[in-house]
Amino acid sequence: MTHITNEFDQPVGTEVLGWTGAEFPPKTVMSGWGCRLEPLDPERHCASLWQAFGADSGAMWTYLTSGPFEDESAMLAWLQQSAAKADPQFYAIVDEVSGQALGLASYLRIDPAAGSIEVGWLHFSPAMQRTRLSTAAMALMMGNAFALGYRRYEWKCNDLNWPSRHAALRLGFSYEGTFRQARVDKGRSRDTAWFSVIDGEWPALKTAFERWLADENFDGQGRQILRLSDLRLPRQD
Repeated sequence: MTHITNEFDQPVGTEVLGWTGAEFPPKTVMSGWGCRLEPLDPERHCASLWQAFGADSGAMWTYLTSGPFEDESAMLAWLQQSAAKADPQFYAIVDEVSGQALGLASYLRIDPAAGSIEVGWLHFSPAMQRTRLSTAAMALMMGNAFALGYRRYEWKCNDLNWPSRHAALRLGFSYEGTFRQARVDKGRSRDTAWFSVIDGEWPALKTAFERWLADENFDGQGRQILRLSDLRLPRQD
């Protein structure tokens, strides 16, 4: 591989011309493909989230640092604390057909100067898991981040959380490695797997998302015709 070198004959990175940083994400609604990402409003979203999360056996909370909650008031208190923060910046994932909030997501580790931002705190109810709605939410958040000028979009999860690892790869993220004993969650040691998408990869991913999410890619029962992986070109490293 040929490297760019400076006046001291040392290898250096590619110059980023005119870089002034990215924009801190404004709290705005993002919508498309039957999905609405609304800035979290605890009083408005709590009831439907409590109902949606209540359909879970408890397994959805295993790898999450929050929950499960004893009752709706306990979850409301947590939502209020979460919504008050600028980072993480929380969104309720709303199904436009039913008008119900079925999940949560956030931007976090927001670093406009570095051009890096993470998606996380993903709480998908059973009604959202492995659905068009969940993919639409992730496509909208990714697209918004790159539109705001970010160069790097991150996904991190417990290294043992295989569904999350699989989801990251399906959505076009690249695995970058695992940070051993990165933290302690709920009294247990956690290794953290890191994934990313960079801005140069977004145009091809955008096209793949648009084709997969299109109405014509689903049959009368809402089943996909083409898989998202069938529409993504393999990375050229």
